[in-house]
Amino acid sequence: MSTTPAGREAWRLIGDYWFGGEMQERFHAACETANISPPQLKALLSLEPGAGQPMRDLAHAWHCDASWVTCLVDGLQDRGYVERQPHTNDRRVKVVALTALGAKVKDEALAVLHEPPASLEVLNADEQRQLRDLMAKVAQHLICVD
Repeated sequence: MSTTPAGREAWRLIGDYWFGGEMQERFHAACETANISPPQLKALLSLEPGAGQPMRDLAHAWHCDASWVTCLVDGLQDRGYVERQPHTNDRRVKVVALTALGAKVKDEALAVLHEPPASLEVLNADEQRQLRDLMAKVAQHLICVD
């Protein structure tokens, strides 16, 4: 099954919503909560507790140069949100691991991001459930691009 014109329009509306002023303000509020810059927040949100990742893998996943990863990790490390550790199999490789403080700050930033915006109130309770169910259905089929 291919995407229909209605599907393309729905996706455009989602993009307009996500990149619009209300969500941009929300993203910057989450940055303030975490006391970090937008690129650092994006980096922090991509890290999972207990799952250290080599810096070269982060550069690949974030589609950026290794020097930019170093800059982002330095800022997060300065705040105590991550720590560099030697790789278990190769001490030459540095792994970035989320600290307990980093996990706490990530949760606080996500709480800001996940707070429903006022514009959602135009939908009644049934419509909000329908939106949730449709988005959950789409989310089940997310494709990770490496």
